[in-house]
Amino acid sequence: MSNTSNTSKTQSSRKSQEADKPEETKELAGDRPSPMQVLRHARTQLAELTGMAPESVSSFEQTEDGWVLEVEVLEIARVPDTMSLLASYRVELDPEGELTGYRRVRRYERGRADPHRR
Repeated sequence: MSNTSNTSKTQSSRKSQEADKPEETKELAGDRPSPMQVLRHARTQLAELTGMAPESVSSFEQTEDGWVLEVEVLEIARVPDTMSLLASYRVELDPEGELTGYRRVRRYERGRADPHRR
C-alpha cells in the first residue's frame, strides 16, 4: 500500500470524525469564536438560564473584556399579541463567548414604542 493511499484514508477518517461532532462544539473549538457563533451561543445560554426564548438581538458589541449584547425576550404572551410583555436583557460574555452575567434593563408591551428622544 502506498503512502498516498494511507494519507487519503487518514484524511477521510478525520472528516468523518469531525462530521460526528455537535455543531456547537465545532463552532466553539477555534481560538476565538466568530460574532455569529457568539450570538448563537449567547441566545442558547440565556434561554437555558431564564427559561424564556430570545426573540432577537437588538445590540451587539465587542469589548476589551469580551462581548455585550442586548437581547429581546418574550416574558408574557397575551392576546392580542400587541399586548404581550417583552423585556430587554443586557448579556455579558467573556472573549470565548461564555455568558458571565445578564440583567433585565427594560420591560415593555410589544405594541409600544419608546418615547421620542431629541
